Amino acid sequence: MAIQALSILIPTYNDRCVRLVDSLRQQTGAVGISYEILVGDDGSTDAAVIADNQQISQWPCCRYLRQSVNSGRAAIRNLLVREARYDYVLFIDSDMTVISNLFISRYLSAVCDSAVIDGGVSIDGDPSVLSGNLRYLYECAEAPKHTAPERQKNPWQHLHTANLLVRRDLMLRYPFDERFRHYGYEDVLLGKTFRQHRIAIEHIDNPVGFSTFESNPDFVAKTEEGLRTLSQFRHDLRGYSRMLTFVSGIHIPAVLWLIRLWHRLFWKAERRNLCGSRPSLFLFKLYRLGYFLSH
Repeated sequence: MAIQALSILIPTYNDRCVRLVDSLRQQTGAVGISYEILVGDDGSTDAAVIADNQQISQWPCCRYLRQSVNSGRAAIRNLLVREARYDYVLFIDSDMTVISNLFISRYLSAVCDSAVIDGGVSIDGDPSVLSGNLRYLYECAEAPKHTAPERQKNPWQHLHTANLLVRRDLMLRYPFDERFRHYGYEDVLLGKTFRQHRIAIEHIDNPVGFSTFESNPDFVAKTEEGLRTLSQFRHDLRGYSRMLTFVSGIHIPAVLWLIRLWHRLFWKAERRNLCGSRPSLFLFKLYRLGYFLSH
């Protein structure tokens, strides 16, 4: 049965969403289905961003839902699911862009066969401008691992909510784990939950664009936050994180001790490089490993 209605859910925190919402509402309105776009503001603190996003509620079928306090990445997504009216929900991160005029219609043609569909992300940006941006360099290096065929090889491990279509009843039955308040891995645990309940995931080539790259210091801080989240939930995420798999494969205690020692001695120098204008991806990998093993 073809989909007749769609709820598009955009969690946000201090991100301007007006352009994204406008693109989505124009596309969804053009395909002739019932739809709604819900933007869930999880306690944003930037008054200018809030003022800009409030105009979203003036558009038909669009709502800007603002919370006064930050409830966490999992909780805001669960709230949006509960607020949604329609049987299918499409999660899109607020810092993404719509890069294809066929974005919505591709999902509508694929949804007949699957309850969970991951469309993926495409890295966009000017290399001449972003050559010193660590996030951009990292995402470009990782991009070959995130094509639809590659993701489909391990479909549950590659579930990401940056661009995810799913039946609403599944999200009500298996909501995001609200222990995940900080950055990272709430979607990874959802993938594990779907696998445990034998819910298939289809990965298709229908990406949104990723073109907003934070500064190097901000990305390093976000990476550290994600690694702390991974450490906190390491038992829940075993088998679903490359970092955990790599660390568990190191069976010589002296090697782990040496990595921790290296990090203790050189983390400041590594961090200076990563936050500077010529960051090294090799040092980034080394820094991530040492940081994780030290927390």
